[in-house]
Amino acid sequence: MKTKIFRQFFSLFLFAAFISINAQIKPTIYVLATGGTIAGQGATAVASGYKPGTITVDQLLSAVPSIKDIADIKAEQVANIGSQDMNDEVWLKLSKRVNELVSQKDVDGIVITHGTDTQEETAYFLNLTVKSNKPVVLVGSMRPSTAISADGPRNIYNAVACAVAKESIGKGVMVVMDDRILGADDIAKTHTLSVGTFENPNFGHLGIMYNGKPVYTREPVKKHTTASEFDITNLNKLPRVEIILSYSNATSLFVDAAVKAGAKGIVTAGVGNGNITTEIQNALADAVKKSGVAVVRSSRILSGPTTQWDEIDDDKYGFSTSWYVNPYRSRVLLMLALTKTTDYKEIQRMFTEY
Repeated sequence: MKTKIFRQFFSLFLFAAFISINAQIKPTIYVLATGGTIAGQGATAVASGYKPGTITVDQLLSAVPSIKDIADIKAEQVANIGSQDMNDEVWLKLSKRVNELVSQKDVDGIVITHGTDTQEETAYFLNLTVKSNKPVVLVGSMRPSTAISADGPRNIYNAVACAVAKESIGKGVMVVMDDRILGADDIAKTHTLSVGTFENPNFGHLGIMYNGKPVYTREPVKKHTTASEFDITNLNKLPRVEIILSYSNATSLFVDAAVKAGAKGIVTAGVGNGNITTEIQNALADAVKKSGVAVVRSSRILSGPTTQWDEIDDDKYGFSTSWYVNPYRSRVLLMLALTKTTDYKEIQRMFTEY
């Protein structure tokens, strides 16, 4: 009888110990730093001027000690630049590193610190090239680390909290800023100074961060990550694609220059529904016919689609249209599309699906 009671007690003890040990196991999150305002320093706490990308990832994380309560943090410095200097080399390096990490069973998610100037482009590039359902979250700040009420520490905490949540699995690459969770499928920077600069202008944000937890209100509507056909594993460079802005009295000057410089693709940031001047239209048609340049029409307008077949006969000229992909993200998608095809109809399919 005593032996039986002892065995039952010992079994309960082992079970309690197992529960306790597992309760102490925290998700592992890798923080990959690339620089930007979030790693910047100003001359004073109220100075508008600052130098981005001046502090290391370890210094950055030291301002948010509470993240160690929710995750086992590992940090790497991938780059330390202002995001205005973000480039294809860093994109490829970053995406390959993310794919290496998310393939490991003991890695639960990725947080990437990034400058806000080109954050939407990097997020979209990763959304198309990361091959995992594990959460990948970009985070930045509009104020440098030395500013009064710097937004970086709160944003970092929320980004890590978002990355550790089971609800974040399969949502594609996200940006967490100002308590909002934004999808890379429709991300845009909308204000030069506001901490609430990022929006999903067409589809609405994915959700919010509330009391350190994500609350989702929509799912991504376009193909991403594991459903993406793009693979950068063996790529060391990307095709050159330029953006040509439209405005009243715009000429073919920049189209001609882009073609002469060897651009493989051109995205137009057109007026209205992606409209372009007759001179630019003729120059682009010539570039398609004579030089094999891929052309995608987008719009300089913040929201709304650039649609096919309205005022311009895209099939006649061999153009594709971007639909809901803005010019900056269109450049990213066209670069990746050109690693697979130059057929404008196939490119159009991609812009419809992604």
